[in-house]
Order: sequence, then C-alpha cells, then structure tokens
Amino acid sequence: MLGRPRGIEHFTFTHHSDGKTTLRAHCCIEEPDPSVMRDIVYSLDEHGKPMDCHVRLTVGDQFMGSGWFRFGPDFVECESYGPSIGRLSQRVELNGPIDGMGTHPVVADGYLLSGLGLETTPGQVRVIRVKVPSPDHRGATPPMIAEVNIGVVFLKRETITVAAGTFAARHFQFVDDGTSGMAGAHPPYDVWITDDNDGVMLQGGVGGYMQTWYELTELEKS
Repeated sequence: MLGRPRGIEHFTFTHHSDGKTTLRAHCCIEEPDPSVMRDIVYSLDEHGKPMDCHVRLTVGDQFMGSGWFRFGPDFVECESYGPSIGRLSQRVELNGPIDGMGTHPVVADGYLLSGLGLETTPGQVRVIRVKVPSPDHRGATPPMIAEVNIGVVFLKRETITVAAGTFAARHFQFVDDGTSGMAGAHPPYDVWITDDNDGVMLQGGVGGYMQTWYELTELEKS
C-alpha cells in the first residue's frame, strides 16, 4: 500500500470568543476491511477540558452507533444507541482528574497532546488518563464510556515539511504495552503537531501490524 491513500480526514476548529473550542471531524478509514466512517463534534472549555462530544459511526458501510457524551465536574455521562447495544444510558464517576477525551480522529490525537505540558520533561514517559467512546484501536465499536491510561513522551522540536507546507513542529510518541485499557498492545505511534497554540496534526506514523502513515495535505486558517 506504499504511496496509496487508505483514508481521509477533514476537520475544522472553531475557537470561540469566550475561550472555548469546538472540533468537527469527518474520518474515513478505507483499508483494511471493514471500512470505518466516523463523524465527531467535540467541545472543550476555556481551560482545555472536555465538555461534550457527539460520535456517529458506520463500519463496513453499516450503521454501528451514535452517542452523546457530557462531562461534569466529577462525572461523565453517555446517551447512545446502536443495533448491537440497543438504547443505552451511562453515568460514570471520574474519581479524580482526567487529561481529556480520546475521540479517535488523528487531528484530535494531536490536539490532545498540545496542552499537556510534556515539553518540560523531554524523553520521559507520562501516563495520561483519557475517556474514550471505544477502546478499539480504530474506534470501531458502538459509542460507550471507556477509559484508557496510555503513555506519552515528548521527543523534540524540529522543522518538518509535509504536503501542506513547512512547519515548526513538536514530536511526540504514544506508547502502550497492552495495559492501557485499549484492545491489546498498540504499536508505538509517532505524532508531529504544530509548535503553537493550535496543535494541528502535521504527520503521524504507526508501525507494527498497523503500518499506517498520516500526513496533512491542506490547511486553511481564517
């Protein structure tokens, strides 16, 4: 598959005047089968903490599920529906702070890293705590509340060139030995984001059984 597209992702960030942010992302994973199509609308407050998220998912071009998540000061709740789970209502106590929500679009992976302050301890692995709508590596299960505790390390600052241009970047890596709460060990996942407050995903790569590369091809700011 080298040099051949295996999917596409379109995204939009809206930075509101009160400091809150909304991310909209449309993701298509075309290969390997079954294909995955995901739409998310995810909002964060002025402190970068999750507020709410809507997820709609199809797998193999068949409806998998739709779910809405809301975060309170010490809980997260979910209203979800899918053919395999029926109508589902959940409320889970957080029992301590979380670092964010992992919503599965790659642009959201990058944005999650941008506000964690990992640049102060380069080379050191920090375990971050995130709620996710699916513990599957591709997010290809009906939306439900799950938790992942995954390692992240900041590697270095560098200048990189992708199809969308040349950017000052921060290079991170996700590491998971299989104890994170995801569905098995995840191969090391390298992520480069813009070295600014936007934290836009520039490129990323996963080895092992996934053998996937992501690259930003177009970026428009207004």
